[in-house]
Amino acid sequence: MVGPGRTVGMALLVLVLVLGLVGLAGLWALLHTGPRALCQASCWPPGPRPLPLIGNLLLLQLHKENSLMELSERYGQVFTIHWGRQKMVVLCGYEAVREALVGTRPKLAIRPFNAIFQLIQKGRGSCSPVDWPAGIFSISGPPWKASHQFTVRALHDLGVGRRPAADKVLQELIYLLGQLDHYGGRPFPVALLGCAASNITLTVLFGQRFDYNDPVFVALLELIGEVTLHLATVRVQLYNIMPRLGALLQLQRPIMRKVAELRAILRTLLEARRAPAAEEGPAHSYVEALIRQVHVWAGHTPSAAPQRPQRPGPHSRRAPAEADPDGQFDEDDVMACVLDMVLAGTETTMITIQWAILLMVKHQSVQGERAGRATVLSQGAAGWPLPPKGQVPPGPGDPGSPGHCCPPSARRQGAGGAGPVLGHSRPPQMEDLPSLPYTNAVLHEVQRFISVLPRTSRSLTTDTRLSGYLFPKGTDVILLLNSELRDKTQWETPHQFNPGHFLDAEGRFVKREAFMAFSAGRRVCVGEHLARTQVFLLFAGLLQRFHLLPPPGLSPASLDIQIIPAIFKRPFVQGLCAVPRP
Repeated sequence: MVGPGRTVGMALLVLVLVLGLVGLAGLWALLHTGPRALCQASCWPPGPRPLPLIGNLLLLQLHKENSLMELSERYGQVFTIHWGRQKMVVLCGYEAVREALVGTRPKLAIRPFNAIFQLIQKGRGSCSPVDWPAGIFSISGPPWKASHQFTVRALHDLGVGRRPAADKVLQELIYLLGQLDHYGGRPFPVALLGCAASNITLTVLFGQRFDYNDPVFVALLELIGEVTLHLATVRVQLYNIMPRLGALLQLQRPIMRKVAELRAILRTLLEARRAPAAEEGPAHSYVEALIRQVHVWAGHTPSAAPQRPQRPGPHSRRAPAEADPDGQFDEDDVMACVLDMVLAGTETTMITIQWAILLMVKHQSVQGERAGRATVLSQGAAGWPLPPKGQVPPGPGDPGSPGHCCPPSARRQGAGGAGPVLGHSRPPQMEDLPSLPYTNAVLHEVQRFISVLPRTSRSLTTDTRLSGYLFPKGTDVILLLNSELRDKTQWETPHQFNPGHFLDAEGRFVKREAFMAFSAGRRVCVGEHLARTQVFLLFAGLLQRFHLLPPPGLSPASLDIQIIPAIFKRPFVQGLCAVPRP
């Protein structure tokens, strides 16, 4: 029989144990909250109640474009979500997103820790935020600044944004048009459009174009697509929330298997282009420039990326860094940079051109049969001949081109905002874009309407006030780029495809501040110029030569465009018809 004294003693012991456990739990929560412990719960914006361990994961279906926007309708343009145990702030709408990207540039310029990206880029099992990944897009601080500046300079010196890169696009356009001619108006696979866009990016990266049936090229595109599909799966989201438990459960295995296969192909391509350390002169590809830059940072050679003659003066471009800024840039980082460029550069441009053509099929009036308004490029330029393989037709400023001695005003179709007649003997050039306001408006509206990259994320480098809330250093922020592209306060018909969003009453192209398809601020897309060149020339060239239609038996209105769940908004339609214009 237990006496009263012993009972009281046991009760006190249990009470002490319970209080101890509560104290330990509180200490654990405090340590795992980090800088957010400085901010009381009342200073965070409202949001859905989290579940233990997984937070709001069940509400955050990242493969569904509107999952976060639907939450904003209930909680407002600034709200809190829980990604596992971690609090994150979501910014929705033009005002909130623009304030963050443009108004607080230095304070919101680093990437938050992401376990799966670290694993992909480093190939390690460690999930410590101290061990940041390599590459370009997932890193921060001096390593990001070095790789970002080098990439921007290397792409520019390779001709991106200028005639050399445009010539590469035109060469690929000629090949694509020849492929479509072989179908004779019969349905062709929409994936063919993606092959052309991806090939241009790979040509810039590796200095070599691939045949569309090349087994390496086919495998490369398949693996890129599979990796982006895996990134949107629940397995990967759970791994990001609980990386250690996820590693025990092998949640990362499917995506890492595909990443390993992709790395193997890229490693083979890298080895084939590895130049001797002492080689000088301009590089012929991004990969070659990157490999040579590694030797520069290691102190082995005096020059690296492709160089252009410099004029002396206070505004001369700075020479490349003579040493790796953190002393850790090595061959693994070369692979990481190439992997980033391949994953981001090929997929986004490929998806954009596919969407542009699909939307032209859905909206036949925009494609070229809209009376009384400027058309895209359907009139007067359908018959330029295909030159021999590898030969680029003359541009608008070259001798022998139809526009060489004709001023822009004389090449216009007429009054009322009609687009210029490019002629029958040459494809479009980037110099034509300012004279094609309707085409420019259509392409901007395509990017606004589809929002290939619906969201991006940042982390605060210091205590910062956003939308009236003061957030502590280290707060992770999700910016809904698609929300400012669909903001009803900025767009007349936000949920409709309407090129008029980018035209004034006179038919002139107008820029819109709410258009930030390539993001904004210090983290703006490094491949923006290449993407714009690809999309315009491929799009305009296709519509010059072909009238695009749905497969037989389907009307444009009945064409069903399915969305493949991935981190990018990828469309799926089996086939379209390209009928040569008379």
